[in-house]
Amino acid sequence: MSSPADHPLRVAIVEDQPLFRSMLERTVAVDPDLRVVASCATVSDARRVLRPGTADVVVLDIDLPDGNGIALGVLLRREQPDLGILLLSAHDAMDLLLDLPRDVGHGWGYLSKTSMTDEATLLAAVRAAAAGRTVLDPALLGRMTPRHGSAVAQLTQRQYEVLRLLAQGLSNSGIAEQLGITEKSVQNHVYAVYGTLGIDADPARNPRVSAALRLLEETGPAV
Repeated sequence: MSSPADHPLRVAIVEDQPLFRSMLERTVAVDPDLRVVASCATVSDARRVLRPGTADVVVLDIDLPDGNGIALGVLLRREQPDLGILLLSAHDAMDLLLDLPRDVGHGWGYLSKTSMTDEATLLAAVRAAAAGRTVLDPALLGRMTPRHGSAVAQLTQRQYEVLRLLAQGLSNSGIAEQLGITEKSVQNHVYAVYGTLGIDADPARNPRVSAALRLLEETGPAV
């Protein structure tokens, strides 16, 4: 089997601020498993350049000078159903992921531009979105607590920790490494989370995506 570096993930960037776009390009370019294949500043440029099959994942600013990045992402996803999309915003707009059309709701991520100063967070989010996982901003999640009476509030502390890491796009092995427990233990916690949240094996939606969105829906800013 070929190594990831033999077939790097193709990344497109859509960002109107030249300095920030340049920073994104440089950050992605230093990773041998990733390759920048397109860099655009507007919706119209992206529609012209990003034909189906051009990229595996798009890093996409929400606020663009000639349109809305989320609407652009929906169009791109409907043309290429396996395209990963990582949204960026200068303000907390993570709740917008809850309003995505169901047919394109998997494989989206959200990072605030404040979190983008952490290269590892950006690169991990790019890979997770390309793999079809939902990625939520870890810094923003850290300021959220379960809403009283919600299903998320019924989770044990360990199950809640696992759910938060799952929502950041980590695999079971990544969660195990982060928490210092076995991958089998993580798997058991994930199944327990699914059971508490009432998430079934609906083939139309990845259960990890459903769990991440429930976390977003049933938490709010800590008071």
